Amino acid sequence: MRKINTRKFRRATRDTPREINRRIALNVIRDHEPISRADLARRMQVSRSMISVLVDDLLAEGVIREGATANTARGRKPRLLHVRTHDRLAVAVDVRLSRTHVALMNFETRQLAAETFPTPLEPQRLVEELAARIDRMLEANAARGECEGVGIVIPGMVDRKTGRVLNSPQLGWRDVDIREALAAATGMRVFIENAPISSALAHMWLSPMRRGDGGDNLAYVAVSDGVGVGLVLNGEVLRGHGETAGEFGHLPLNLDGPRCLCGLRGCWEAYTSNVATLARYFHLDPSDPRTREHVRERGFGLPDLIERARAGDDAAHAALEETGRYLGIGLAGIVSAVNPARIIVGGEITAAWDLIGWIVEHAARERALTAAAAATPIVPAPDAELTRLRGATALLVARSFAAPKLA
Repeated sequence: MRKINTRKFRRATRDTPREINRRIALNVIRDHEPISRADLARRMQVSRSMISVLVDDLLAEGVIREGATANTARGRKPRLLHVRTHDRLAVAVDVRLSRTHVALMNFETRQLAAETFPTPLEPQRLVEELAARIDRMLEANAARGECEGVGIVIPGMVDRKTGRVLNSPQLGWRDVDIREALAAATGMRVFIENAPISSALAHMWLSPMRRGDGGDNLAYVAVSDGVGVGLVLNGEVLRGHGETAGEFGHLPLNLDGPRCLCGLRGCWEAYTSNVATLARYFHLDPSDPRTREHVRERGFGLPDLIERARAGDDAAHAALEETGRYLGIGLAGIVSAVNPARIIVGGEITAAWDLIGWIVEHAARERALTAAAAATPIVPAPDAELTRLRGATALLVARSFAAPKLA
């Protein structure tokens, strides 16, 4: 039961039921397309006349389209309804420590164009670089459809209301404005989110799981330059009072452990991030601030380490296995804390899942408090390398399909 906030609410009006029914109709069409008006009325258990009004509204908004006619035994052949996705476009931006990825995606999350470049760590330079590349990308693909905005994902804590990056240890940013600066530079709507939450949104809105099987209750664990968690509980992203929920990467495994980028010691991230894994392999001190730069300068990433492990490098294999063990320990904490229906692990580490997946699962299950907790599925993200770009796209897609907020 959700409590009504009497200090912050949206009063129901005469149009409220119609707004809710329109969103329901849109989602039913999306889950069952192609679908006729008659079938839509049956699934929603409303009259044909109400469906005609709702469908006409959705057609006028341009969020659905009519397709081919369906074959029927008798009577007039109905026109089938589809959600309009192929020519509704979004610019997706994935900012990482080493490189930034920019892609033009349609609402089916098909990638139409893509670029990548070294990340300028000075925010204004990044905005200028992004604006120039977005402008060129849209001009070159103008015939593909209408771009509805830019979604940008950041490794760090984001205030959705102001669009400010509150803290990004990986990028060295605190209280940085990216959203408004990029909106001014491109003349487009810009939405910003932290990487784990956007990845959770991708699985919630752009995955077959949205039709059931745990899509409404999941934890997405992003393991990359840092470690973060996006939580979806009962179909809604958990954000917390200050919009910073999900920072499991900074819960301590050992109070005397290696120093994390956040300044504390023994954080889960300090044992499981890509830098921690590479530092383990190269016998570098992960507490040393210079280690990250040393790793970056080597031009040797986690994919290279995984390749060495597959080629028989015992030290590489051991470094990955230790990361897997620490990863499982942290996942056990997530299961105990929020009890998700499933955990999805994303990031470069998933390329080694056949080597370490059993270690991750064993470490998590041996710390489970109940049989049900031990049975929580832990799975690698499909197409993990594209999840963050799909998450950036989901920042726009979700606005068309999410239930309206009434209280």
